[in-house]
Amino acid sequence: MKHGAIARMQHFSMEVSNTDKSIEFYRKILGFKLTERHKAFEVPAIPVELTFMRLGDAHHELVLVHNPKKKYRKRPSRPEDDLDGPPSFHHFALECDTRDDWLKVVSIINENSIEVVRGPVVHSGYVSSGDGSWGENEAIYILDPDGHRVEIFWALAKIGIDGTHINVKGEKVPGTKTEEL
Repeated sequence: MKHGAIARMQHFSMEVSNTDKSIEFYRKILGFKLTERHKAFEVPAIPVELTFMRLGDAHHELVLVHNPKKKYRKRPSRPEDDLDGPPSFHHFALECDTRDDWLKVVSIINENSIEVVRGPVVHSGYVSSGDGSWGENEAIYILDPDGHRVEIFWALAKIGIDGTHINVKGEKVPGTKTEEL
């Protein structure tokens, strides 16, 4: 079904156990800026703390949510190891415009001894250095202070008009076909 009314995904909101620690991580490691921060019940209908962070000129791309009444527990570093509990998200991804930008972030991650749970890796079944997975991009996966998995990548494949995947070099990736155009 072709919908077309929704243009793009704009922001991601996630719960954190320690807002100050999370703000420091997203600023120092991933380059976010703090837009504004609000206390629980500052607006009567909102019983949680909200922190709005951004990468560009939009008001926010990331919202950190903290419930001061909640008792938080550490999540496993591998989401698939969390065998008891409600559904959660596996990871969210942040895109770099160039390989140099991506390598800069990888360097910052390494300099700050941030836990890497996967990568650096090339997601590809097409290039010889690839891991056999999908996307035709280079990525690294890290954990934030609450164990949320964050993917930082560059060069995700585009979808051609015929449904074939096209890599960063503009090459059609053999054997690929998008399920829905």
